[in-house]
Amino acid sequence: MKVPFVNLKPALEATAPQWRARLDELFTRMHFILGEQVAAFEREFATYLGARFAVGVGSGTSALELCLRDLGAAGREVITSPLTAPFTGLAILAAGATPRFADVEPDSLLLSPEDTGNRINKRTAALVPVHLYGKPCELRRFAALGCPLVQDACQAHGARYQGRPLAAFSPYVCYSFYPTKNLGCLGDGGAVVTNRASCARRLALLRDGGRAGGHVSRLPGINSRLDEMQACYLRAFLPRLDEWNAHRARIASLYDEALRDCPEVRLLKRAGSVHHLYVIRVARRERLREHLAGHGIGAAVHYPVPLHLQPAFRDCGLKRGALPVAEKACREILSLPLWPYMPEAAAEEVVARIRSFYR
Repeated sequence: MKVPFVNLKPALEATAPQWRARLDELFTRMHFILGEQVAAFEREFATYLGARFAVGVGSGTSALELCLRDLGAAGREVITSPLTAPFTGLAILAAGATPRFADVEPDSLLLSPEDTGNRINKRTAALVPVHLYGKPCELRRFAALGCPLVQDACQAHGARYQGRPLAAFSPYVCYSFYPTKNLGCLGDGGAVVTNRASCARRLALLRDGGRAGGHVSRLPGINSRLDEMQACYLRAFLPRLDEWNAHRARIASLYDEALRDCPEVRLLKRAGSVHHLYVIRVARRERLREHLAGHGIGAAVHYPVPLHLQPAFRDCGLKRGALPVAEKACREILSLPLWPYMPEAAAEEVVARIRSFYR
């Protein structure tokens, strides 16, 4: 059986009547930028997440950048995880700040509050904990460090922390709607969720060139607006998100049970995760990946090089060996197939091939 790493077609087919109806509304109104679809999605997304406001933007990267701009991080430092997509660090650079990195925890691969606390100094403007693979960071411990928090929830749509909405722990929660996310569109898109009306107002200005209608910029903003067409898809997909997350959880549980005693495979702590990705730590990763590919099974690595060792972040001040937990994890992590409507038989095939490799 061939098992692709991800397959978006079943979700598109299941929601086709809804997104086609939204597109019909869009083409009837002919309002393609910051119109009725985006405004409706912002209300619906905020309500779903238990927050007061959502501000749609052009990408998850822009969401992070805009929040850091709003905080006044330019010229200062922002601490984040080295084990994340480079866009987290690039957003810090785009906001005019300097990325700094702390190590991750070995069992979850989430940013370590303890190591982060050791690296805070008078130049630290904010912390950006990344809810990696769908599992929320220890937000109470980060909040206790006394620095503003900008949550990178780009992989954590629908996640809560200790039963509470993420927006209850900081005024900035950033999401990406890249197509493969738990809630994705068919292009780029993002949003910031907040409980503060003042933040929502400023972010709405910043995303649209600092304008509040007309052609006068009141703030030094950027051009990063959620597209009306993408909002049509997001409004169709959002009512299915709980169902899709529940299916992800079932597949993740199947993987957990079948791989728990597999030699040379190490599972991550996933309690509270919405399972954007199912990641394991393995020995001989590249040989295993080739073995799976030879049987028609897709696998990926999220992420192969920690940010502090990437050329774009060479000015962060850290060399190889500085963050040993993250560096070791990047040599071992492997993401297995996982998507809404993925057959359980497909997961069983993946497990069988992994177990046969290690036998």
